[in-house]
Parts: sequence; C-alpha cells; structure tokens
Amino acid sequence: MADSPAASDASERRRAKPWEWSRLKPSRSTPMTGQISRHPSSPHSSPQPRPQQDPFEVLTITPELHADYIQTLPSASFLQCPSWAQVKAGWESETIGWTDRTGTIVGSALVLYRTIRATGHRFAYLPEGPLIDWSDGDLSRWLDPLVSHLRERRAFAVRIGPAVDLHRWNAPTLKSALRHDEVLDLGDVAPDEVNDNGVAAAEQLRSLGWRSSGRLTRASVQPALIFELPLANRSLDDIWRGFNKQWRHSIRKAEREGVAVSLGDGQDLPAFYTLLKVTQERDGFDLGRSLGYYQRQYDALSAEHPERMALYLARHSGETLAAHTMNIVGDRAWYHLGASASHRRQLCPSHAVQWQMIRDAHRAGCATYDMRGFNTTLDTTDRRSGLLRWKVGTGGRAVELLGEWDYPLNRSLYHAFNLYLASRRLV
Repeated sequence: MADSPAASDASERRRAKPWEWSRLKPSRSTPMTGQISRHPSSPHSSPQPRPQQDPFEVLTITPELHADYIQTLPSASFLQCPSWAQVKAGWESETIGWTDRTGTIVGSALVLYRTIRATGHRFAYLPEGPLIDWSDGDLSRWLDPLVSHLRERRAFAVRIGPAVDLHRWNAPTLKSALRHDEVLDLGDVAPDEVNDNGVAAAEQLRSLGWRSSGRLTRASVQPALIFELPLANRSLDDIWRGFNKQWRHSIRKAEREGVAVSLGDGQDLPAFYTLLKVTQERDGFDLGRSLGYYQRQYDALSAEHPERMALYLARHSGETLAAHTMNIVGDRAWYHLGASASHRRQLCPSHAVQWQMIRDAHRAGCATYDMRGFNTTLDTTDRRSGLLRWKVGTGGRAVELLGEWDYPLNRSLYHAFNLYLASRRLV
C-alpha cells in the first residue's frame, strides 16, 4: 500500500536539509562565502499575482488561445508550447485554460495524455507547467479544478512540473564546493538564495496531496536542477569577463584554429544524430530517441516560430565536429541538446558553438541562457561531476526548481505506471 501524503511529507522532512523547509542555517562544514538571501519572486513565475480571489474554471481551449496566452508572459517552457504536442508520437494532447468569472483566460497549459489500452485510463502530464500564478497563497483554486477536469478525462494520475525557483547556488559557492574533497554532493551545500514563493508553493502542494519524488535527486522526467547564465543587464563584454580562463582560452583557440560556427537546418539533423550517438556512447547515457524524433521536433518547433529551435554546427576542414540545439521562448533561451565528435577535441568546437549561441541569445533580448540539467555529485573523481564543472566555467548559477509533482487518482494504476516509466524514458 502506498504511503499517505502526510506520511510521505513527514518522511521527506526528516531527510530534508536544514535550509529546505525550516529556518535557513548554513552548514558549518559547508565551504561557502556570503550570506543566504531570499528573493520573493522567481524568473520562472508566469502571470502577475491577482489581487482578487476569483473562482476559476478549467476549460478546453484552442492551441491558438494557449499560444496567445504564452505571448503575454515573459517566457514559458518550450515544452509547454502547442508545437510540443506534435513532437510526442503516441501521446494525445489537449490545451486548457483557467478562466475567471468574466471569462478571461488567466492561466493555460498543454496537457499530454498516455492511454492504457487495457483500461482506457490516461496518464496526464503537464511538462514544466501549468502556466499559472504559483505565488498565489491559495493554489487550490488553480489545482482543484485542474484535477476535476482531468478526472473527467479518465486520468488515473496527474503530473505537473512547475518551473519555479526554490534555491540558487552562485558560481563562487559552486567553485568553492568543487575544491573541497569532503563535500561530495550539492545537497550538502547551503544555497545562496531561497525563493520564498517557491517554498510556500511546495508546502501548499504537499498539503493538497501532491507528491514530489524527492529533493535534488528526484527521479523526474525533466531536470529539477538546472544551470543558468544570466544575460539581463549585462553586455557581451560583461559575460565574457564572467567566463573562467579555460572557457576564454578554449573559445580563442577554436577561433585561431579556424573552427567555423554556422546555423544548420533540417538537412543537417542526420549529422547531428550521428554525433549524438557518439556522445552517448562516450559519456555513458542513452536518451532513447530516434532520428525521426528530432526531425519531428525541428519541423514542429521551427514552424511555430523561427526562433523556437535552432541547430548550430561547428565545422573544421569540412568536417562537423559539434552540433548543439537552442530553443527560445520570450526572454529565455535553452541550450537543449549537445553532441560532439570524440576526435579533434583539442580544437574546442563545443566552446565555439556555446559562445555563438550565447551571443545570439543575448542579441535576441533573452534575460537568461538555460543550460539545462546536471548531476548533483561534486566528487571530482566521479566523471558525472564534469558537466557541472564545465558549466560553472561560464560564471552562471545552479538553480533547483520546484520540479515534478504527482497527484494519484487511482493508486494501483499509478503504482503500475511508475514501474513502467522506470523501465522506459517516455517523455
């Protein structure tokens, strides 16, 4: 029998670090400088707080209305764009909206459904959504009608992924932690900043019966821990000076050696996919995606907006040595996927691509360059720590998001489906 939400909450509180759910106290053993600060709002927060406590209704809306609502926000995850539904073969989709008593849309979401053929029940997934006011002191007026709507769609479980900040670790703190052999995991390092709205939202989710799969190490589909490079109110010279010596040296070396970076198109996806397979074998991971998946992704997102997905290629002497993708929605850019050859790495093609993508994101007016996830290990003898060390070289920051939360409506089906998800990467 599954634990009750109350039991799960008590268990997770016992495992939580001191700064996660109680008063903030830096660990004495944690190598860090400065003080923990609180920031009341998150750059991922979507709408502005509404002063009146309107009752909301959740309705099916057209993809066009959902896209129009996204346009009113500073940004939203590309996984919430209507075009993402076209990428997900084998999933059904629905776009929904929250309306107030005047009929005004005050929130929206893309919902993906995976149907169990034997029973007709559905798993409802809102990747990095919904796009609602997560700073609201009463999230039940948003989430209760959502659950009711999805229950009518025969959902046996609902998974949401609020893109709301919880904690931030700045580059000096991360660099200090990586230099100390006794600190082996980011979960043991007190954050520099805490988002009060995010902490309050997590508390509300727990009280409403939603389940998180854990802190930092949560086994979610989308990363709960990401790395950001702030671009807002910074010149390209400021960003360049924020890079460490290795990044600056690698970018200059790629330029000296004649590595050329250019925008590719759909015809270059086979070359990207070949490099991705090389990267997966070299680095010991498998995304489980076919070339067709990336072709659908490129076609669907590019058709929705020219900046929604771009493919960057680094070439030398006619050979493609690195290929990375970037997505832009509003004032946020994502470095989504990266692939590189295992030879001629001394030419630093990936650094060249990254510098071009960062410059293009800056020119597009993006406030943040999101470098996506990384492993929490800080153990320098563990190869998985290399990705964080590479990203820290940009001078950016690590951010823990609220992450993914589940609401089981049929516990037996929910448990069985979780076992199925563990065996396959579906999303």
